[in-house]
Amino acid sequence: MSIQLVTVVALALVFLIATVLPVHMGALAFVAAFVIGTAFAGESTDDIVSGFPGDLFVILVGVTLLFAIAKGNGTVDRLVHLVVRAVGGRIALIPWVMFVVTAALTAVGAVVPAAVAIIAPIGMGFARRYSINPMLMGLLIINGASAGGFSPISIFGSIVNGVVARDNLPSNPGLLFVSSFVFNLVLSVVVFLLFGGRELIRRSSSAKPKVAALAHSGSSTVTTMTGDPTPSSGGTDEPEDRLPLTRDHVFTLIGLAALAVGALVFKLDVGFTALTVATVLSLVSPGSAKAAVGEVAWPTVLLICGIVTFVSLMERVGTIDWLGNLVTRIGSPLLAAILICAIGAVVSAFASTTGILGALIPLAVPFLLAGEVGAVSMIIALAISSSVVDSSPFSTSGALVVANAPAGQNDKVFRGLMIWGFSMCAIAPIATWLLFILPGWG
Repeated sequence: MSIQLVTVVALALVFLIATVLPVHMGALAFVAAFVIGTAFAGESTDDIVSGFPGDLFVILVGVTLLFAIAKGNGTVDRLVHLVVRAVGGRIALIPWVMFVVTAALTAVGAVVPAAVAIIAPIGMGFARRYSINPMLMGLLIINGASAGGFSPISIFGSIVNGVVARDNLPSNPGLLFVSSFVFNLVLSVVVFLLFGGRELIRRSSSAKPKVAALAHSGSSTVTTMTGDPTPSSGGTDEPEDRLPLTRDHVFTLIGLAALAVGALVFKLDVGFTALTVATVLSLVSPGSAKAAVGEVAWPTVLLICGIVTFVSLMERVGTIDWLGNLVTRIGSPLLAAILICAIGAVVSAFASTTGILGALIPLAVPFLLAGEVGAVSMIIALAISSSVVDSSPFSTSGALVVANAPAGQNDKVFRGLMIWGFSMCAIAPIATWLLFILPGWG
């Protein structure tokens, strides 16, 4: 067996074992890189560590640390409550508010599962209170996270654009973001119509007083992980969204704006900028940032760094070129393209989208460099196909929605998300192939 085939089998085993057993995929990938690198490729540990993605590590740690601080000091919750209050009695708009807020969080840098973890408890609480179909609420939250997830300063966007840049492929970060956002927006319109949105529109007028009452009820209630209203410890009669912004809130909002402006306007490194903002906030308010480091998405960091380290080994031993030659031998490049998208969708439904994006794009590099399929269109199709299946209950986002479903409906939501997620495994690759690859964009 050639070393190239050994690495392919090892990567498949990493995904399989992490899916079937409670073993972290990132840890498995590091072990696989060490075993295969030393036993089969004759590499030293220094050679193996040379593939560690230091740039992605800084991005992941910096961004998730900053958002841990923003969530811990209440800035994120304040923003959510303000936006929800703005809809008044229009119940049909509440799921769309969740979509927009979640998209905004991921667009400015929040990790997709982290954004869903923040918004899902609040959104599913509204679903229980106003008899909104939990499938509708949950899917709009997940789709919102995916919609914003490919902005140039987001985690998904940074990973994809970073991999593309390192492999010297043509790129269009703006088109990637817009395409993902529009695709998820259209998909959410379909979800809205399929899962009770029209009935919500009819109910909006009669339910307005109830929503207004919630928006103006005192600080006496906050939303818990199960969505139940519980007493607040604030000790004030003012509703939470009407209390004045504290110093911590103001500094955090300024920091988030600085991150966006620095990355988009001045082209500063996203990771180091986020770390700088997080460090300044920690100095300004040590108490509110004390527990933030423990809230960093370390499992995601381990996952990405492990997968990319192993893929770097594959690149060094020639596996990427070997696989690319196999793909290009398929009679039709268009058929090969849809197969790659389908692989990304199916594996991502069970495993991590971030891991899939880090692995499949490098595997497709030789195929893309051949020029028979547009690199930009292929990357957009692969990114969307691998992310819209996050609605699967086996993914982190889907599991969060199931966990926060109204009491007694968890099994129903699980089955619904399983059907929807698996349907996306078939629909998304075909749809993105028709929309992006077949017309030959980029």
